[in-house]
Amino acid sequence: MNPRLEQLHPYPFQKLRELFVGVTPNPDLAPINLSIGEPRHPTPQFIKDALVAGLGGLSNYPITQGSDALRGSISAWAERRYGVKLDPATEVLPVNGSREALFAFAQASVDSSRHGRRVIISPNPFYQIYEGAALLAGARPFFLNTLPENGFSMDWSRVPEDLWEQVNLVYVCSPGNPTGKVMSLADWKALFDLSDQHGFVIAADECYSEIYFEEGKPPLGALTAAQQLGRGFRNLIVFNSLSKRSNVPGLRSGMVAGDAALMKAFLLYRTYHGSAMSPVVQAASQAAWNDEAHVIENRRQYAEKFAAVMPLLKDVLSFDAPDAAFYLWARVPGGDDAAFARGLYEKEHVTVLPGSFLARDAAGVNPGKGFVRIALVDSLPACVEAARRMVGFVGRAT
Repeated sequence: MNPRLEQLHPYPFQKLRELFVGVTPNPDLAPINLSIGEPRHPTPQFIKDALVAGLGGLSNYPITQGSDALRGSISAWAERRYGVKLDPATEVLPVNGSREALFAFAQASVDSSRHGRRVIISPNPFYQIYEGAALLAGARPFFLNTLPENGFSMDWSRVPEDLWEQVNLVYVCSPGNPTGKVMSLADWKALFDLSDQHGFVIAADECYSEIYFEEGKPPLGALTAAQQLGRGFRNLIVFNSLSKRSNVPGLRSGMVAGDAALMKAFLLYRTYHGSAMSPVVQAASQAAWNDEAHVIENRRQYAEKFAAVMPLLKDVLSFDAPDAAFYLWARVPGGDDAAFARGLYEKEHVTVLPGSFLARDAAGVNPGKGFVRIALVDSLPACVEAARRMVGFVGRAT
């Protein structure tokens, strides 16, 4: 087997299962799981109907590039959302969820030859696919801590100057997982300038971009920033997904857009990778990208949950309201995130994810230590009940 597999770390939820071994949660309380970022709002009926209507596509092999109609719908959505015109023939690809594409892009882009660029920069804490993609591509991850003292931004000055010429790819996540941080235009300019100077590719993970709290004020995206700065999409690839936007995590449908030259090479890789999207999924995806009403309702529900939960938790956990996404990144009393999560599960039957499970030790610290990630994905009553149980748990522990 590939020896690089031995470099992979256990996934955070495997660590969570191991943390709970031997723990019997309070049997008098119904379980509430806020550990995983899995949307639980109902899938819109019109998407289910489009899926069923597209079943005739089961008799056809899909093409890797996807249908003209689907790429057209993604391009039209990007113009509405980001104010950019993408060529659906050369700058857009449908993918089987952003996770699949974020991993595959590193395999296609890293030059693992002796003299190749073999460093991939990732935020820390991070989505673990970035790390696994780097390791299995034969690259070396470099973790850039996002800390409260710098507003959870990626501080590029902390990258050693002599490392930049070895950097192949930089993963960024905006809105961020787990912090909810959104990159500003100044943040994007700094990163674009570094890319132009050193020649690395930017992989912008924007799968949380449609979960925000003030209608009409969406988070700034990489494509919009690139256009506003007048640089075009050079060395920029953006990843997005229907999972969070449209409550269809099981559909496994997303999109990649950006630099046409990079997209051409990525399409070649995907042709051999065998990752074409089923025509049935394409039909449902096209319907989802074409509609915004269900996304507005989705945002309304998340905003309602944050408005209800944050006042309850503000006196027992330390956190800032996120810019976007559906996570609270909260500092726990006592600083032991794993012990907090274990105790909360045992006493209150509420599951949250220890922040240290989402990060690596870098520059002498684990930037997730002392935090928990709370995913407000369940119903409003469940999220409120979970918050009340957390208040009781902290009150009894102090």
